[in-house]
Amino acid sequence: MNRHNAKLNAYAVRQLDLTPSDRILEIGFGGGVTLPSLIAGAAFVGGVDRSREMVRRAKARFSEAVLAGRAIFREGNVEELPFEVSSFGKVCTVNTVYFWSSLDAGFAEIHRVLSPGGRVVVGFLPKERMDRMGMPKDIFTSRAPEDVIAALTKAGFSDVRIERPEPTPRGTSSSRPAE
Repeated sequence: MNRHNAKLNAYAVRQLDLTPSDRILEIGFGGGVTLPSLIAGAAFVGGVDRSREMVRRAKARFSEAVLAGRAIFREGNVEELPFEVSSFGKVCTVNTVYFWSSLDAGFAEIHRVLSPGGRVVVGFLPKERMDRMGMPKDIFTSRAPEDVIAALTKAGFSDVRIERPEPTPRGTSSSRPAE
């Protein structure tokens, strides 16, 4: 999956516009394909993933950053993020919205852990593409871009927009909390 998602992950990281003082949260980091870039480009990286095994692997692979207090990896889900209010200035997640039980609950939690004026980047394949791929409905919930935009707006984000990296038809949503 890391190879399949590499272009969208790279695009999402570029949209974060990393600075050396950033505190970043990646939701659903899986195999950790974006973690090297995030750790190299930011002051602190938090990660949350549903998989205990992926969390264990990230802790081992990035043990230097963890020991230095520059990274932390926790098991959890987007509907109950295991972090304090306003813990991060930027949040990214790629190809995870299909597994969320509720877009509203997920984006409300992201809004809670994001500092005022922060940025969230959400990478995903739009519903029409997911549906054409024949993904199993008992595992994946296809998401239409307008549904993602509506949930972000409802959670209090502003400047919400859909951007598509060229030439691929994948969607990326970027937004900021309303102030």
